[in-house]
Amino acid sequence: MDERVIMTDVTGRDGFQMEKDWIATEDKINIINQIIASGIPRIEATSFVSPKAVPQMRDAREVIDGIQRENVEVIALVPNVKGAELALEAGVDEVNYVLSISETHNQKNVRKTVGESIEGVKDIQKLMDSSKITVSLATAFGCPFEGLYEVDKILGNIETLTAAGISRFTIADTTGMANPVQMTEFISTIMERYPDNYFGLHLHNTRGMGLANIYAAYQAGMRHFDAALGGIGGCPFAPGASGNVCLEDVIHMFEFMGVPVDGNLPGLIETALGMEKLLGRTLPGQVMKSGQADKTHIA
Repeated sequence: MDERVIMTDVTGRDGFQMEKDWIATEDKINIINQIIASGIPRIEATSFVSPKAVPQMRDAREVIDGIQRENVEVIALVPNVKGAELALEAGVDEVNYVLSISETHNQKNVRKTVGESIEGVKDIQKLMDSSKITVSLATAFGCPFEGLYEVDKILGNIETLTAAGISRFTIADTTGMANPVQMTEFISTIMERYPDNYFGLHLHNTRGMGLANIYAAYQAGMRHFDAALGGIGGCPFAPGASGNVCLEDVIHMFEFMGVPVDGNLPGLIETALGMEKLLGRTLPGQVMKSGQADKTHIA
């Protein structure tokens, strides 16, 4: 198996969506373009959702229009056919459709049953090739309303969607409930069961196990990870869903493990520090504070 890791940055979407104060469109574009300039190959830049539900995303089209589009794949989250139509008009390379495997969370997030959300995927398939659709399976390891899950729960959803022609999935730990032992079991089982599908992993660091879970998933065969600059973000419809795993922390870990990964670490740290000033608060990221492990100091 190829050792190389592929990173998708989700700062523009999952990172910014929880910010209460409006972030100027120009500032969003500048941060995203700096991340692209640092060599991150995939960017989930925004979401085409109702501005009433997520006001921070009301400038989705303007953000897409302002992104530097060379040598990068641009993704947008879409909740339904209308969102997918807007994303296509904006010229995104791929859409991310999120459904929760928790009935309770799915109702709170999108006001649909899981079955209805699966039917929604099929409607989007009528608009675009299935290879341009990634289905993110939220609360994959557990739900704050329903508790921890066994792997069989997510396998059933993957089976149904695979039968419908979906082959790209992101496994999402929406509220950071997974542990490395559970992660190893889930990822190894899923990838062995569906070797022809493409899987990514989206983790939150709610309980401080983000990097440990990424390492466990990598050892189990996962090679595609989502992360957000500075570790910002969360889900507005999931209690306790603190920030994403931190982009520069993940890249730092893989670099010092000797694992090939794209991304200029000094550039990402500089951008994270600038974003911290913009947002006006201390961000969760660690490497942005401590610096790279190989940087020495005068005694």
